Amino acid sequence: MSTRRKFGLGLAGFALLSALAEASAEDDKAPIRLLVGLAPGGSNDVAARILADKLKDLLGRPVIVENRLGAGQRLALGELRRSPPDGRTLILATNSPFTIYPHIYSKLDYDPVKDFTPVAGVTRFDIGFATGPRTGTSDLRQWIAWAKANPTQTSYGTPGAGTLPHFLGVAFAQALGLDMPMVPYKGGAVALTDLVGGHLPLLIDGLSDMIEMHRSGKIHVLAVAGDVRSPLLPDVPTLKERGIDITSVITVGVFGPAGMPPDVVRDLNAAITKAVNSSEVVERFAHNGLVPAATSPQELAATLAAESNRLGALVKASGYVAD
Repeated sequence: MSTRRKFGLGLAGFALLSALAEASAEDDKAPIRLLVGLAPGGSNDVAARILADKLKDLLGRPVIVENRLGAGQRLALGELRRSPPDGRTLILATNSPFTIYPHIYSKLDYDPVKDFTPVAGVTRFDIGFATGPRTGTSDLRQWIAWAKANPTQTSYGTPGAGTLPHFLGVAFAQALGLDMPMVPYKGGAVALTDLVGGHLPLLIDGLSDMIEMHRSGKIHVLAVAGDVRSPLLPDVPTLKERGIDITSVITVGVFGPAGMPPDVVRDLNAAITKAVNSSEVVERFAHNGLVPAATSPQELAATLAAESNRLGALVKASGYVAD
């Protein structure tokens, strides 16, 4: 082969390597889409935007929050499932699509384990049990006494049928030996208004939405469903402290499509963990009623598996089906 031909091939090879290097560099700076399957302004959306702001600084690339509403996060999960597993499309999702939906839908268009990659835990939402002026009670023991004295008036509101509060209410009623009809609302805001107005004896919903009303005395948060007291309302006991063996929280994590390379998952988890544990994010989370809960992918997967097993029994006991 002539020297000129060898030199030409060398230049071609160098050009190819340079192009690949440039493409790789561009990939490293390409935007990350962080999908959210719930409404703008809600706790999940707020958490996503706080996380995205910090991640863009840590990763040196844009992190864009995109709301994809519909079917209780299932539309957003469908879009994620169809995305390339390159770490550039992720979702910040609550645990319901992974732990409740498999038990209430006879047909799901995704497999909650096989179709997604757990990346990192981000936060948790405590579930509060609150009462308003209708019962004239301010602690759980008083409320239980009222409920047993007024069994025909005892019901509980939730942000919707098929939600975690729905099934925690089932377990709560079973534990107390009460027949408590569930009153489903289209979101927690309307339910909270009815609680404050004296139309509901009990509301089971995300604690963060109850805090200000509790502090003002308009409602009383009787207990939380977590295994420890919430740092947001440390004066409120857990259900277990009051002898009711119910524990559950809304776990919120970042997920990607199935088949993500382990090194991509590792790098994203490290960045998300650093972001969530930063003083800036901790402060912003606290201001919005969010509790930091960074975890490894393995811990997130184990939490979801345990919660799914626990909730499966509650769903079956309720007899509820969504389709």
